Amino acid sequence: MAVHLTINGQSTEAVGGLSLFDQAEALGIDVPTSCRKQGKCKECMVEVVEGRELLSPMTEAEQHLKGKFRLSCQTYVTGESGVVRCHTMRRGTMRIERQGLTLKAGLPGSCEAMELDPAVTRDGDRILIDGVEVERSTGPIHGLAMDLGTTTVVVRLLDLETGELIADTSFENPQRFGGSEVMSRIAYDTDHPGKLLMRTLAGYLSHAIEKFPVDPLTIYEMVVGGNSTMRDLFFRQNVYSIGQTPYRSLTEIEMVEGKRTTTSLEMTGLRSLLPIHPKARVYGAPIISGHVGADAAAGMLAVDLAHEERLIAIMDIGTNTELIVGNRDRILAASCPAGPAFEGGAIACGMPALDGAIEEVAIEEDGSFRLKVIGDGKPEGICGSGLVDALSELLRTGQMNDKGRFEDDVRRITLWAGAGDGDGEVFLLESDVNELAQAKGANVAGLHVVFSTFGIDFEDIDVFYLAGGFGRHLKVEASKRIGLVPYIDSEKIVQAGNTAIEGATIALLSMRKRRELEELVKKVEHCRLETHPSFFEFFVEGCQFKPVEPIPCAK
Repeated sequence: MAVHLTINGQSTEAVGGLSLFDQAEALGIDVPTSCRKQGKCKECMVEVVEGRELLSPMTEAEQHLKGKFRLSCQTYVTGESGVVRCHTMRRGTMRIERQGLTLKAGLPGSCEAMELDPAVTRDGDRILIDGVEVERSTGPIHGLAMDLGTTTVVVRLLDLETGELIADTSFENPQRFGGSEVMSRIAYDTDHPGKLLMRTLAGYLSHAIEKFPVDPLTIYEMVVGGNSTMRDLFFRQNVYSIGQTPYRSLTEIEMVEGKRTTTSLEMTGLRSLLPIHPKARVYGAPIISGHVGADAAAGMLAVDLAHEERLIAIMDIGTNTELIVGNRDRILAASCPAGPAFEGGAIACGMPALDGAIEEVAIEEDGSFRLKVIGDGKPEGICGSGLVDALSELLRTGQMNDKGRFEDDVRRITLWAGAGDGDGEVFLLESDVNELAQAKGANVAGLHVVFSTFGIDFEDIDVFYLAGGFGRHLKVEASKRIGLVPYIDSEKIVQAGNTAIEGATIALLSMRKRRELEELVKKVEHCRLETHPSFFEFFVEGCQFKPVEPIPCAK
């Protein structure tokens, strides 16, 4: 018998003597590499989800990896029969949100309508950054805006003279080999010398930039938005302090000590390890405080919070949920450590928003499940929006109570039984529900802490922005039913998409708006959830599957 090998969903019979890298290439799969299969660049990782026992032992070049991760150029199939399934860290079918609201009346798309005021300008054949010459050229002037997330990365290429969006791209954050959430990445970076997380990401970014339809050397500035940990890792900062109470970036600590005037960061294109102009400026947008990072700050810029008279909320739900509430007069913010459940992590049949993921669930009158699957193929698992739908429907039909327990001693609910041709089941366990309950509990606690500190009720909010890819694809009514978002008028809830990339784009195209952002973050009051006297009460309340309404003691 032979070994059946599947890479990124494409299958073949494994060939002896060929590495997984070579066999992926034979299938037409593009595996990232910068060292030509020598095991030095650390980019050609695969995650082995089945059949690890059929593979060759770990090599010295792979000692930085753990769990399911291997370098494909170092890994060979050595077993005689069985199944090996794996995927690269760049899956092209992942659904990643690339657009969000802009300054202009909530219109999606580009920032072409805004007044251009970039840092990079032209004077004849002189290319200037803030008036300082960096190059002599009559060629084009380009810039990059990046939303660097824990799970996904979005990059935009723009013409800085016209504001035109030339191209964009997105991919999974390859740093996942260091853990699925920020605390694991912090521990990994602390324990492993050599800035492996940064170097691996830089390799993937370089490949993405080189595929853009311009000469990378015409890129003279890059604006980076991301949570505090992702941003600081990218700028080679020590992130140990972000993982320890009171959870502060070194930039925040140094600002408090009077050693710097901003939490923003800068480095050259050369130091970034990217193929952009070596004298380009790479600007890391300022963080707000603690785990409320530069992505949240960019989101404030995207919705024009500095000039907003209405009371608004911005909630970006993910492994670390950021919550901002306020207007031009007062702004409060908090981070909620939700964990990976909303993105399919720690769930028995959970998966990211890839082809094959169940994204919508409805229960028909006869009790059967009606499913919508990304890519319209057979279900392979369930992603975050599908989980929210499923729990809402189980609650609506009485198959689950508000404590997250299945009725009639049921321990497992099958959403998809397979087609009888070897397909696997997709199911939910009570332990999955518990994971979602705790993630939801952290978010609800954040809502109660921030709103009670502000002294307002949920209904006092004029606009509630659900930001990010997860928030973009949620069903609002289902989310309200299980208590993921406040029980307010649905007309107030706006699914805003990727406000972080929009804010980073605005900061790239306008120095006036960038300076506005620098001042805006200094106004934000950071609410630390763990120090609030009612945090545990709020958390326990939030773990229940029922509408989120103001708690009487919150006033």
